[in-house]
Amino acid sequence: MSAEQLAKQIRQRCGEQSVEIGLILGSGLAGFIAAVEDPVKFPYSELPGFPQPGVEGHSPELIIGSIEGVRVAVLGGRSHYYEHGQADAMRLPLETLKALGANTLLATNSAGSAHLGITPGKFMLISDHLNLSGANPLQGEDSNQRFVDMTNAYDPGLRDAVKRGAASAEIDLQEGVYAWFAGPSFESPAEVRMAHLLGADAVGMSTVAEVILARFLGMKAVAISNITNAGAGLSDMSLSHAQTQQAAATSADPFETLLRAFLRQFNER
Repeated sequence: MSAEQLAKQIRQRCGEQSVEIGLILGSGLAGFIAAVEDPVKFPYSELPGFPQPGVEGHSPELIIGSIEGVRVAVLGGRSHYYEHGQADAMRLPLETLKALGANTLLATNSAGSAHLGITPGKFMLISDHLNLSGANPLQGEDSNQRFVDMTNAYDPGLRDAVKRGAASAEIDLQEGVYAWFAGPSFESPAEVRMAHLLGADAVGMSTVAEVILARFLGMKAVAISNITNAGAGLSDMSLSHAQTQQAAATSADPFETLLRAFLRQFNER
């Protein structure tokens, strides 16, 4: 089923009002779904072609509603490259958001710090990325649109709105470069050191492919990392997905506060 057909199916239940912004929730952050007002929920299983995420801490459903007066479409779960080796796994969901009217994407993730200046328990606004996965979601695309300019992929205006929102909510927001590794194994200490030497402030296994796709589709993008742990070699902590989920859950309230503050700024643009 095409994105246009899916959008038509979705509008039959939630109305013709256009979506203003699409949100992707990262690991352990699915609780933000409860913030959506007047939600209309669509399990991915009811949307032909949508991926079925196989990672705990994700909620595989699309939610249409409003937050802080902004019409939103929330993707409660994502499919990662490491699950099936498909970098473009989120292409149809993003195409569907675009067909619903969304010209902006906010992607979130849980990530590890790449140096001691980025501390667990904080949020990091992504200013740029390093694609260290060896994959690209536009591989196989045969149109000239595949040659996407990634300058300012993380839109400066949207980043300023996040910063203003964080300041108004008195949330300590850091900013830096995110490095995408293929996963699913955590990065080795040597890989974390390499990423930092190359300019990365945080490391993770998502988001970059989605931002590339968003830019390909003509959407503006902004992304926030929830720093759940220090990268391998930076602490004595044993890394696990359970630890990531637990750390993300403890940040749920300030995370919601930050996103609400951003959406208020977005609504006032």
